[in-house]
Parts: sequence; structure tokens; C-alpha cells
Amino acid sequence: MKRLIKDPSTSNYVDGLYIKDGRLINERPPGQSGIARAASIKRAVTNDRKINMIAEGIQLAEDKKKFRELEF
Repeated sequence: MKRLIKDPSTSNYVDGLYIKDGRLINERPPGQSGIARAASIKRAVTNDRKINMIAEGIQLAEDKKKFRELEF
């Protein structure tokens, strides 16, 4: 990614934001460090696995309930 170096003394440069061709460009550094970002991704994956396990359990219980209602 090519980063443009802007002169902070220009009038359209404020705290890492500047206007280029009528659009607001964000040149601020990311708010999280790489380690913090990796930790949040790991937490999201773990939560997703838990949610999927609960959803599969509910689906399995519903399938068993439907199977018991069938008459052979």
C-alpha cells in the first residue's frame, strides 16, 4: 500500500485526515496493535464455535422430537 506523506502545515490536514479530490482520506494509524487484533479475532472464532455448537444441539433436539412423532 502506497502511503502519501502530507505536510501537516497545510490547511486541509487535521489529525491524520485530509481532503483529496473532494474525499476525506484517513491516514491515521490503526487503533489496535497487531497482538490486540489477533486476540480479538481469536475470541471471535471461539465465540462463533460456541454459537455453532449450541445451534447444532438445538437442531438435533428438534430433529429427535420430529422423529418421535413419526409412526411406523
